[in-house]
Amino acid sequence: MRAEAADLTARLVAIDSVNPELVVGGAGEREIAAFVAGWAREAGLEVTELAGTPERPSVLARAPGAGGGRTLLLCGHLDTVGVEGMSHAPHDPRIDGDRLYGRGAYDMKAGLAAALLACRDAAGRGLAGDVVVAAVADEEHASIGVREALAVVEADAAVVTEPTELGVVVAHKGFAWSEVEVTGRAAHGSRPHLGIDAIAKAGPVLTAIGDLDRALGAGEHPLLGRGSVHASLIRGGAEMSSYPESCVVGLERRTLPGETATGVERELGELLDRCRAADPELVVEQRPGLVREPFEVDPGADVARAVLDAAGTRSAGTGGASFWADSAFIAAAGIPTVLFGPGGQGAHAAEEWVSLDDAAFVATALVDVAEALCS
Repeated sequence: MRAEAADLTARLVAIDSVNPELVVGGAGEREIAAFVAGWAREAGLEVTELAGTPERPSVLARAPGAGGGRTLLLCGHLDTVGVEGMSHAPHDPRIDGDRLYGRGAYDMKAGLAAALLACRDAAGRGLAGDVVVAAVADEEHASIGVREALAVVEADAAVVTEPTELGVVVAHKGFAWSEVEVTGRAAHGSRPHLGIDAIAKAGPVLTAIGDLDRALGAGEHPLLGRGSVHASLIRGGAEMSSYPESCVVGLERRTLPGETATGVERELGELLDRCRAADPELVVEQRPGLVREPFEVDPGADVARAVLDAAGTRSAGTGGASFWADSAFIAAAGIPTVLFGPGGQGAHAAEEWVSLDDAAFVATALVDVAEALCS
């Protein structure tokens, strides 16, 4: 299995699938989706290509069961982040001992390879239920792929093969993005009586955001730690000799299970109300942006127990992840879901590698999970 995991991961890494929403001119998923579809057909799996967004296809590969059993969904994404700053050829997979290097190796083409290999091997086990791999587009941006897949796939349990260092992840954070715009009045820098400095006016707002972040530190989730908020981006002003008429601050709020987009929006609104009360001349508005909900599943769910049993002593047990993943959409569709994938380093970083031993182990363990759930 290790040789197969190494070969398939390397072939996936060799295909440029940088998300074009993140990098202008990014290759997207067309080539890698075609490769996955071809590989799955050669492996004897049933293949459905999803192209609701034609330039951003996803693929479903199914090992049909005999009937009467539960369906297990294995999910991995096709896209990667950009390659800027990588010192080695990012799509030239390089193996050094147990490590395979290249963009997407860790996040998450090795996990996708493990899912495909597990689906192929499960097809020969005489299971009653189906095993389905959803190889989806756009996880790194807006998750159009998993949403399209969930419109046509019904499943009783799911494993997202994001890298988890062989841990069984039963919770992860969500996030909510917002913009805050402070309005001033443009004027020549020599005429302070005519201008209002929007950037200076934003100072107390930034201080209040820091205060909110410290307050959020007072509460913790047992698996995920604290929620947080930070100012991610700031822009304002036109030139050195002018008073800036606008200052826009981009915020990211990382959320815990139980926190909602409505609650986050209200929290920010109350913060700005306090700033207005302290400065009646402050003109400020908030604009909500992209929201992704947090995720949590009962650690005693069948799928969690099945993965723990299959992973055995190599797993660190159940835990949480700070990052967001498509698992939130799958769980929101009513499908009990966990994350389970190989170890490595370098997600979104200049050097990225995955453990090939781990990738092979994940593939083998997922076959055992399929037998436990789909028999």
